[in-house]
Amino acid sequence: MENRKFGRMGRSVGVVGLGAWQLGADWGDVSEADAHATLQAAVDAGVTFIDTADVYGDGRSEQIIGSFIKAQLSESEPQLTVATKMGRRMAQEPGNYTLDNFRAWTDRSRANLGVDTLDLVQLHCPPTPVFSSGAVYDALDTLVQEKRIRSYGVSVEKVEEALAAIARPGTASVQIILNAFRLKPLERVLPAAAEAGVGIIARVPLASGLLSGRYDENTAFAADDHRNYNRRGEAFDVGETFSGVDFATGLEAVRRLRPLVPEGFTMAQFALRWVLDQAGLTVVIPGARNPEQARANAAVAELPSLSDEAKAGVREVYDELIRPQVHDKW
Repeated sequence: MENRKFGRMGRSVGVVGLGAWQLGADWGDVSEADAHATLQAAVDAGVTFIDTADVYGDGRSEQIIGSFIKAQLSESEPQLTVATKMGRRMAQEPGNYTLDNFRAWTDRSRANLGVDTLDLVQLHCPPTPVFSSGAVYDALDTLVQEKRIRSYGVSVEKVEEALAAIARPGTASVQIILNAFRLKPLERVLPAAAEAGVGIIARVPLASGLLSGRYDENTAFAADDHRNYNRRGEAFDVGETFSGVDFATGLEAVRRLRPLVPEGFTMAQFALRWVLDQAGLTVVIPGARNPEQARANAAVAELPSLSDEAKAGVREVYDELIRPQVHDKW
């Protein structure tokens, strides 16, 4: 698999990673055995970057990854970079983003993952003022000095939040929603990150599965699936569910995109390849609930880049159907 560099982190990772939200909660039930099988399939396919968070299943995702690395990952396999996130297990108030809390949060994640030093810790979409707080970045620098973490980054909802973090010299990565339904980061965020040597982690690359092409008007989601209970932002930012796009509009957009899919690609692989083709992208983190999905996602790294015609078609569908709903919100 192609590797790309996190400039400020001093590491390279496979360009297709694995998002481990599904292995913790909020996407229906995934057993620990199935989660381990999914992780193994991803590693076997060349994945070296796994993204999780302390809030996914209230630590379950981290614990599963930790037990997998301890019990199943062989020494002959490539080194994994495990990124986690912190801050969503407490009220979303800027005053909670303190060094004492950071120590407590990272200590819990270190225990869950079974490591002394976390590879990468990201602030998990905190309130906007946090991104401009010098004290917050000083505290993160202290965690590095104390060897609780090797590096830090941010996960953001808004373009302005990403730009504020990129401007800080210690920020190693920015995680942001980037997919065929969310083009705004291409305008300023990816160019600024590339210039600064900050890695870009693209999350929600399939718009919560909409861009897989597997859903229609009759699709039903489980009660514990955020695609059921968060369609209007009832639990967290609505942009995390279907990228903030109305479900019916998303289905119509997928129907418009389908003729652009090259022979030999699935709809999901087309959507992932579009993300990989964006200049400044470091790693994309599609989720997977089973080994088949993990292998299909990783295979995108070996597929050819999309044609200029296909990319123009994505832009046309976005401008006509999606832009009015999302472009000015995030």
